Amino acid sequence: MKTDEQLKLLLKNRLSEKRYIHSLNVAEASKRLAALYGADENKAYTAGLIHDCCKDTPAGEQLSYMLGNSMELSECEISSAKLYHAMCGSLYVKNEYGVTDADIINAVRYHTTGRKNMSLLEKIVFIADFISDERDYNGVEVMREKAVRSLDEAIVEGLAFTIKDLIDKGVLLHPDTIDAYNDALLNLMKKQRQEKSNES
Repeated sequence: MKTDEQLKLLLKNRLSEKRYIHSLNVAEASKRLAALYGADENKAYTAGLIHDCCKDTPAGEQLSYMLGNSMELSECEISSAKLYHAMCGSLYVKNEYGVTDADIINAVRYHTTGRKNMSLLEKIVFIADFISDERDYNGVEVMREKAVRSLDEAIVEGLAFTIKDLIDKGVLLHPDTIDAYNDALLNLMKKQRQEKSNES
């Protein structure tokens, strides 16, 4: 697998300056969250760095790359070009960057939709993408506070925002996104019940 420094050079040539800076910021945010939650900081940094490697590639090229590499896509996925970069990216990092770590590959693949039973690394990259330093959307400070308090709390917040936005725009909701929301909410409910029973 290529080193982070080699990856930076490759990404610099593939991405716009804005997207490259975002990638560096997500890498740093992933590393900070990994330190906080006891995940591998180096893996988190690498996954954050490469998560958007296909974001600036035209949608048609991404679709061709996925189909050319025999990736199975649902009707929902084929119809949702905004999701291509994550799915295509998971193939690309494996084929072109020599990434063999399944956890890093999955963190790239699911950083946009999320999914049920995400690994700690997947959750970290998913949230780091929302809270990277250059983000300035309405509510980013709330997300940053929640990210430090609980990954599941931040996931529920982030996905509630995303789901509402997608519904408002009248675009498809990937089933993984709904599963991720329900999964994180159930985890929070279990935690709250546990805390209540500990108090009594």
